[in-house]
Amino acid sequence: MVTIRPAAERGRTDWGWLDSRHTFSFGEYHDRRHMGFHSLRVINDDRVKPGAGFGTHGHRDMEILSYVLEGGLEHKDSTGGGGVIRPGEIQFMRAGTGVTHSEYNASKTEPVHFLQIWIVPDTRGLAPRYDQKVFDAEAASRGFVLLASKDGKGSSIAVHQDVALWMTRLGEGEERQHALAAGRHAWVHVARGSVALDGRSLVEGDGAAVSEEADIHLAGRGEAEVLLFDLA
Repeated sequence: MVTIRPAAERGRTDWGWLDSRHTFSFGEYHDRRHMGFHSLRVINDDRVKPGAGFGTHGHRDMEILSYVLEGGLEHKDSTGGGGVIRPGEIQFMRAGTGVTHSEYNASKTEPVHFLQIWIVPDTRGLAPRYDQKVFDAEAASRGFVLLASKDGKGSSIAVHQDVALWMTRLGEGEERQHALAAGRHAWVHVARGSVALDGRSLVEGDGAAVSEEADIHLAGRGEAEVLLFDLA
């Protein structure tokens, strides 16, 4: 079963300096039909103007990932973690028992476009942690690259939940297939471009919930970048 979440139907927050589209309920946007998908709680598609950003604020008991599509995102937090995240990197902050952080556009002249992803951990009260890694962009053009996983296998970021976050980049007519084990579910998010998901057309910002399927088949319709969450 595949259920499409069209980009145009997402929630929106526009604060002038921030234009954010919400796949699931977040902040002032609330829709009881879209409260997350299994342990995946938030996908915010954020565009921040030059020099602007989120001032210091707090979180707890959440696994938070940032994935930059354009520009640079400067992160600082109370664990001492921080840096500028750019395309080709994945950044992680475990809020755990409580953490404060800020996120700003690292440029005074260019916008930043990034995805903020929240995953509900399987354990509360964990010690906060920060991580930031470069992924293999060349490998992503040949197949799926693992960005985050429960056991941190390979060079992926370890998250405290039974989830595997994969990413791939496709060209026109290129195909990818991901096997889905019995009892598993998937969320597909088109970060850039357009693809066909099992014959269904998806464009940038679209999402799709997949359950009771043995595998997921993607075909590129032009250049595309896709995130795939394999969830318990």
